[in-house]
Amino acid sequence: MALEHTNVIDLLAHDPETDEVAIIMVEKRAWDGSDLQLFQFQEKLNTYLSFALDGEMAEAYPQFANKSIRLQLECLENPDARMMQFIEMVKQQISFQGINFVLKVSLKAGESSCGSGCGCHGHDSEDHSHEGHCH
Repeated sequence: MALEHTNVIDLLAHDPETDEVAIIMVEKRAWDGSDLQLFQFQEKLNTYLSFALDGEMAEAYPQFANKSIRLQLECLENPDARMMQFIEMVKQQISFQGINFVLKVSLKAGESSCGSGCGCHGHDSEDHSHEGHCH
């Protein structure tokens, strides 16, 4: 998946090292500094926050109901300056909700996503049915 699929949760995984639920968005395109890509990130972010905060995640995955939440953006290269400025603002704002935000730049975005090297993979279902389990 990529940011252009704004209503899709790319990956949901439990990180046993931090005991956080990682809700991961993957961007495989190059950062182009465009208004469109920034808008798509904002829309995807809104989808993720709604999923985490409005009870949908807790209902679909009750085992994650009382876990800390980490939103994670995985990409192949560092975002452009404008996107980084927006990400810093997002980090600050969602921290008030107790949510962490992590930017992970990797040559293989989306392949080892939860931070523990478990090999969790994303899913392109719009019903959020994928759950990556880390062992």
